[in-house]
Amino acid sequence: MRLGVFGGTFDPIHLGHLRAAENAREAMALDAVAFVPAGRSPFKGEPISSSWDRYAMVALATACHRGFEPSERELAREGPSFTVDTIRALRREQPEDEIFLIIGSDTVRDLPSWRDSAELFAQCSVVAVNRPGEPRPAALPAGVTWVDGPGLAVSATDVRRRVKEGRSVRFLVPDAVADYVAKRRLYR
Repeated sequence: MRLGVFGGTFDPIHLGHLRAAENAREAMALDAVAFVPAGRSPFKGEPISSSWDRYAMVALATACHRGFEPSERELAREGPSFTVDTIRALRREQPEDEIFLIIGSDTVRDLPSWRDSAELFAQCSVVAVNRPGEPRPAALPAGVTWVDGPGLAVSATDVRRRVKEGRSVRFLVPDAVADYVAKRRLYR
C-alpha cells in the first residue's frame, strides 16, 4: 500500500488541508491518506480545542472521501507529538507499506530542525504540497518531492478568528465541521 501521512494540529481542519491531501494523493498515486492530529505539537503552543474535538473534526471532514482516514495514533501518546515517532510506529506495524509524509510547503525550511530528521528521511518519502502565496524554495532538501496543484488560501487561524467574531466559516471548512464547531461552541 502507498500510504500518505498528513499530520498537524487541525485546529480546525479546513478545506485547504483537504485540497492539499488530495493534491498529494493524486500526484503520488497514494492508496490512502491518514490524517493524524497531533496530541501536542513541539513547534506550537497548546491547541485551542481538545485533542478529541480535533480528532472528531478530522473524522467528520474525511468521512466522505474513500481515500482519506482519520488516525488517533498521536492523541494517546504522552509528551510532544514528534513525526518521527509516528513514522517509526507505522514502519513497525506495516513494514510492507510505502509511506509518504505530506507536509505544507511552508514547512520545508523547518525540516532540518525536526527531531531525528535524517532517520525520518530514511523511513519515508517526504512530499511538500504548495500552499497559496508560498513560493517554491530555490533548492529542496534531498528526498523531498514537490507537488503543485490547486490550493486554497485558508488558515486555521483565520477560521478561528472568524468564529470568534461571529462570522461564517461555511465554504472554508466542510459543513459537518462548521456544524460541529457551532454545536460545541469552539473558538468563541
